Amino acid sequence: MAVTLTEAAANRVQTFLANRGKGLGLRVGIKTTGCSGLAYVLEFVDELAEGDEVFEEMGVKIIVDAKSLVYIDGTQLDYTKEGLNEGFKFINPNQKDECGCGESFTV
Repeated sequence: MAVTLTEAAANRVQTFLANRGKGLGLRVGIKTTGCSGLAYVLEFVDELAEGDEVFEEMGVKIIVDAKSLVYIDGTQLDYTKEGLNEGFKFINPNQKDECGCGESFTV
């Protein structure tokens, strides 16, 4: 499987990379934190690390480390605007639950 982007997410990442002026793509990963145990991490990548998996979707490279891929394989990243809030939304088929504030999740 892979990590994919919706068209809205791909457009937003391309805008961020263009404004930044450099970067190979977007790293999507996880870290241990929060009341449910895991949280998503997004950051720009300027160079690949050993063991990185690279997926390409609509002209955007998505970079995932091997440890994170176990938890987010099959995830789709979307970009949504709801009222005054806007941001990336993770649609992860592996996710079993999330904390009340939505900042962390379990698989």
